[in-house]
Amino acid sequence: MTTREITYLESVREAMSQEMRENEDVFILGEDIGVYGGAFGVTRGMIEEFGPERVRNTPISEAAIAGAAVGSALTGMRPILELQFSDFITIAMDQIVNQAAKTRYMFGGKGKVPMVLRTPAGSGTGAAAQHSQSLEAWMAHIPGLKVVQPSTAYDAKGLLKAAMDDDNPVIFYEHKLLYKTSSNVPEESYKIELGKADIKREGIDVTIVATAIMVHKALEAAEVLEKDGISAEVIDPRTIVPLDKETIIKSVKKTGKLIVVHEAVKRGGIGGEIVGVIAESEAFDYLDAPIIRLGGKEVPIPYNPNLEKAAIPQVPDIIAAVKKTVRK
Repeated sequence: MTTREITYLESVREAMSQEMRENEDVFILGEDIGVYGGAFGVTRGMIEEFGPERVRNTPISEAAIAGAAVGSALTGMRPILELQFSDFITIAMDQIVNQAAKTRYMFGGKGKVPMVLRTPAGSGTGAAAQHSQSLEAWMAHIPGLKVVQPSTAYDAKGLLKAAMDDDNPVIFYEHKLLYKTSSNVPEESYKIELGKADIKREGIDVTIVATAIMVHKALEAAEVLEKDGISAEVIDPRTIVPLDKETIIKSVKKTGKLIVVHEAVKRGGIGGEIVGVIAESEAFDYLDAPIIRLGGKEVPIPYNPNLEKAAIPQVPDIIAAVKKTVRK
């Protein structure tokens, strides 16, 4: 494959454009996604190629956007809906949780809902309490939904291609701070299977399972730890539903130690699920130190940049957690 370095944002746009060229049933809908190009510019230029019928601006109503997506998916279309901020999922919970997630089950598999809900998530942009949340654990709790959190441009394109081909509703979280990051991405279409974690860095002393932006913080922490003689293995689940339990279990059996880090509030976060997986597996007997979970503070995301930074785990927090568990 021919690769070149492009941004996370560009890789998401490229995945959608390629899929729309390949499949006429695919279309995009959302607020200001047409001429304006979306809140973060992800769909910029797409209306010129595909026209307003397939890049459809919608009213400011997340419930209507999600409802239209569910309905069109049930009639054979393959919609991609963009919600400007992941916080706004709260306005469309009935359509997502009670309709999209349950229709296939309720109709014995005859009513498929092949839709992808794309939405920017996370803090770090000074957008304050109502535009900075990480709510992926809510969606992971709902049977019938798949939940994806790419951390690199390469993963974003491959996972989005797989999500668009899936016959189930997929919630696709794009961390806002990752949009400008870049990596080598093939020009051609490719897919990354949902439910396959990626070992971003191999190590032998401790396993760090991190999601989204925290993957990059964990890798930065691992570089610092290496200078102190500590070898950290960094695992990116990439999809939290389905979750690649086998890769995590195998790593913990090797290292005997586990740190889980995510930006979402620690209480009720996906980290608790990962800890539960280890507690219920043979890897539990291999642990030689208590598991440590790192997550956001139990506060709304502050507007003040210093407080915003303090509300979520940072590189020094990961380093301190690893040193604590390795000493034990």
